[in-house]
Amino acid sequence: MEIAIHEIERQEKYKLLIGCIVPRPIAWVTSLGEGMIVNAAPFSYFNVASIEPMMVSVAVMRKPGSVPKDTARNIIQTGEFVVNMVDVHNVDAVNQTSADYPPEISEVEAVGLEVAPSVRVKVPRLRASRIHFECKLHQIVELGSPTTSDLIIGEVVHVHVADELYNAGRIDATAFAPVSRLAGHTYATLGEQFDRPRPVYKPPVK
Repeated sequence: MEIAIHEIERQEKYKLLIGCIVPRPIAWVTSLGEGMIVNAAPFSYFNVASIEPMMVSVAVMRKPGSVPKDTARNIIQTGEFVVNMVDVHNVDAVNQTSADYPPEISEVEAVGLEVAPSVRVKVPRLRASRIHFECKLHQIVELGSPTTSDLIIGEVVHVHVADELYNAGRIDATAFAPVSRLAGHTYATLGEQFDRPRPVYKPPVK
């Protein structure tokens, strides 16, 4: 199968990307809107961006007409957000917050989520999550012309990890039980794990 990108429509591009680039980790992002309304929304275009400084990236697709989503607008205005990680215990609540709520409605209140104060940012974190990354906005890159996506790069300034997930400086992936996104309405759990040690290059002997 050969696919010429310039010959396919937006929806076909979307299905191709989310079907091929799997599994995708989910950032359950909390941000503060006007009137200190706590917004919570999941985004699966999410990953590590840098180690030193410690940064993560979240791409937030815009609504039709190049209208920024609440999350991107809030982060632009406040310069802060929290990434609450998704696992088997909170995925149903995460899915509920993916609905298109109006800006004046807090997903946190609508779904009945409990929040906890953060340490370095004003944005609260979600108690339903067991790992939180408090972030300060580093940069927003507008993608497309007109803009169709806001690529948010945040510097992690504080991390919360539940004691049962942290052992000898490492996250216990089995105990964490993360959930990822596939295509359509499908989510995935961690599944089978296996190791492949990184090889060491050895120059040929002359």
